[in-house]
Amino acid sequence: MRLSDLKAPPGARHKSKRLGRGHGSGKVKTSGRGQKGQKARTGSSIPAYFEGGQMRLSRRLPKTRGFTNPFRKEFAIINIEELENWVGDAEVTPQALAEQQFIRNREATGLIKILGEGALTRKLTVHAHKFSASARQKIEAAGGQVIEIPMKTTVKTKRAKKPAAAAT
Repeated sequence: MRLSDLKAPPGARHKSKRLGRGHGSGKVKTSGRGQKGQKARTGSSIPAYFEGGQMRLSRRLPKTRGFTNPFRKEFAIINIEELENWVGDAEVTPQALAEQQFIRNREATGLIKILGEGALTRKLTVHAHKFSASARQKIEAAGGQVIEIPMKTTVKTKRAKKPAAAAT
């Protein structure tokens, strides 16, 4: 078999309809376009999203759904079982976690939370912003120490009302 011998199987190729070519073509008068209407006219093309004048789907759907909390706090999460692989006896801090590639460098500047999945047999001093109750219990049971890093908080205050003018 040669490249020049390749051809489409029988019935795979069809002759194109020769529209508007008189009675012998079998497509006379309206050339298969039906009677009148928008689709029968020349130059007409209706886009796929057009729904006959009804408000189209792309306009009915809102751009965004739901609510995004601008005050959400993202925590980098570490389980106790991961701390079992800690190298050395140095304190576990966000920077040290990034150096030993437990978290990404950019996460080291953010918030860290320690969760209690797995078991811990090593005595470690762990610095993090939050601890689950089970993680705190397991670290202290292994003889370690839990140190919570204070999180930045904004003080919520009501607008100070001006003191009433003293009547004289």
